[in-house]
Amino acid sequence: MASEALGWWGVPLAIIAGTLRGSAPFLLVSLGECLTEKSGKINLGLEGTLLMGAMSAYAVSYLTGSPWLGVVMAGVAGMFLGLIHGWLAQQPRVNDVAVGIAMIIFGSGLAFFLGKPFIQPSAPQLPTLSLAGWTQIPQLESALSISPLFILGVAIAPLMQWFFRSSRWGLLVRAVGDSPDAAKAMGISIFKVRMASIVAGSFLAGIGGASLSLFYPGSWSERISSGQGLMAVALVIFARWNPVQCLYASLLFGGAQAIGPALQSVGIDAYYYLFNASPYILTLLIMVITCSPKRTLTGAPGALGQAQE
Repeated sequence: MASEALGWWGVPLAIIAGTLRGSAPFLLVSLGECLTEKSGKINLGLEGTLLMGAMSAYAVSYLTGSPWLGVVMAGVAGMFLGLIHGWLAQQPRVNDVAVGIAMIIFGSGLAFFLGKPFIQPSAPQLPTLSLAGWTQIPQLESALSISPLFILGVAIAPLMQWFFRSSRWGLLVRAVGDSPDAAKAMGISIFKVRMASIVAGSFLAGIGGASLSLFYPGSWSERISSGQGLMAVALVIFARWNPVQCLYASLLFGGAQAIGPALQSVGIDAYYYLFNASPYILTLLIMVITCSPKRTLTGAPGALGQAQE
């Protein structure tokens, strides 16, 4: 471990490395959820989508030897679940949360069932991008190797912000999410816009799953997501439905996730489980701070989560 060789200086290094490695799934799933919620729908089923994406990517990479083909299949698997969620959630008097819980169970169950044969085999992993070209220190080279999917997420965040603010399609998504009645009066198909947003968001969440199984931790197991899909929903609230702020919040969550392993690598085992629970504690704090029946959250789409009549 890098931190073992560098002593206490290795702790911040390990946290930085863990942040860069662990924030990619948070980033991609939160961007997908941000797009979905901007259209007025909530997709709690992204936890199942994340698992299905992780399993699909790992299985296809193992069977074909191509991790990039696995990434594509992870996105396709996410779109498949997004289509189901998008259709169910737009039926009359159907609650988004109920559909989301059902999709968590369906997506995770399907991933566990289809992924049983791929728990033991070793699949080819995604190549890494090194940010340590300026140094010859092996520990730094190892710590500063990042996933190309993280770079993809960093690039998508400002593009999505521009999409919402400056593009016609982004305006349609915002119009449907803020005032579906007004959008309908303008001749906009609410069903099509929301379906497209949910499917595209689920595609990103599926790729987030590929980041888990093909980069960090780089394996497939039934516990690989650790609830990151659900935490990403809270992350979007924390980021006030702003894609660029989703990037910052993902780095914060990724950093919180890295604290426990970083301290353990220098021999600090006390409170290990408490530090490992940091992302979950952070999620709870966000929910407590942001939940209030007396005020509206800044940036929240006006029709978010409202059932259709």
